[in-house]
Parts: sequence; structure tokens; C-alpha cells
Amino acid sequence: MFKTIRIIILLALLLAVAVSAAWQRWRMHAWTSPQIVTLYPINADGAAATEQYLQELRTADFQPLARRLNEEAARHGLALAQPLRVSLASQAQSRPPDAPQQGGALAAMRWSLALRWWAWRHTPPSSPIPDVKLYLLFHSDAQLLPHSVGLQQGRLGIAHVFASPAQAGSNLVVIAHELLHTFGASDKYDPATLQPLFPEGYADAAALPLLPQAQAELMAGRIPVGAGELRMPRDLNETVVGEATAREIGWSGKP
Repeated sequence: MFKTIRIIILLALLLAVAVSAAWQRWRMHAWTSPQIVTLYPINADGAAATEQYLQELRTADFQPLARRLNEEAARHGLALAQPLRVSLASQAQSRPPDAPQQGGALAAMRWSLALRWWAWRHTPPSSPIPDVKLYLLFHSDAQLLPHSVGLQQGRLGIAHVFASPAQAGSNLVVIAHELLHTFGASDKYDPATLQPLFPEGYADAAALPLLPQAQAELMAGRIPVGAGELRMPRDLNETVVGEATAREIGWSGKP
């Protein structure tokens, strides 16, 4: 009898988790109310210059992120007037676990669980309660930043960015890319070459001539400007959310 009761309790817990996850997925893509995105800055390299940069950050510095994505949502026909709201929280005092460079799906799964455990323990309190948590790891002297990542499961993202006013616009592009991953958007580029996939990775796949493109599809991340030639967007005004991405995140129902 006791064993049967334990099995029933376990099945009930699993059902509750499954129902909760399904409800969260529905709410995320239904866009019936604004999604709260909270940003947590982190001094990734411990440098004094990075710390000074973080101390001067304000929520207003990240409002172009919400403004641009809300404009794109409206362009795709989303009725909600302000689908995304972005706020800046206090600084997190520890670094999240590093993503594995190799090891396959099992290593990625272990890291995902470790990241969620770290987030539960180390995220500073913030109000309102966030729907999405993005941890911004600022670097002052890095030439090549580690890979950023956004997870739909757990609604978490890590963006490696530069502690430099000159890079503020391109930082927002990286943050927006990882943010859309947390809503279910997939990458629109070839991971081996970084070339945008055609047509879904092009901002204007019908342009004649096709190249150079004037903007980047946000989930492709780069602007094709010539045969095999790419450049990073300077800011979010040089990006668009393409139709394929809009469908993935619930902004568009077109087939």
C-alpha cells in the first residue's frame, strides 16, 4: 500500500510539472500580457574598468531593446501594445557556470540543470517578478568573447558583452538574439560558416540585387554584404525579426 501511495504521489508531481510547463509555453506564445525581461549585469573579468561601467548602467540604457522588439512585434501584427518590458536589476555577484565546449547532448543537459540551480541560488531579488532572466557578462578587455546562449527551458539567457560605450549598440543585438532564444526562436545561420541561411536568415530575401543586404535577420546575427562577406549590425536598427522567427515565437500565424 505504501509503495502504491508513493507511486501515486510521484505521478501527481510529474503531472503537475508537465501541466505547469505546458501552461508556461502557452502563455509565452499567446502574448496575452506583457513579458517581463529582467537583466542582471555581472563583472565577468573582475576589472576595475568593468566595475565602473556597470555602476553607470541604467534601465534607460536598455530601453532601445524593448522599443525595437515591440516595433517588430507590431509589424508582424501582434495586437498587444507592449509585449516586452525590460528592466535592469542589481548586479549579480557570482558568475554562472561556463557552457561546455564539447561533450554532446548529455554535457549540455547537465550544464542546463547547473545553470538553473545557479540562477535559483544567486539571482538578486527584483520586482516585478521576471518572466525571462538574462545575465549580462561584461568584459572590458576581451578580444573574442565566449559564446552567448539563451534557453527556452527555464527562460534563462547568458550574453557576453563589452563594457564599452562604443559597443552599446552591438551589445543590444547580442542580448536581443539570446532573448528571442528564450521564446523558442532558432538560429538562422550555418554554425560552421556563420553564413545566414537563405531565405529565412535574410532580412530581405526578395531584394534585387540580393546583396548587399541593408539589415540582419536577428536570429542570423550578421548582415550579408557580399559573396562570403558579412558584418555585424551596429545596433538594433540594423536588424529585423523575420517571418520564420516571428512564427516560432508566436508573433505571426502565417503558414
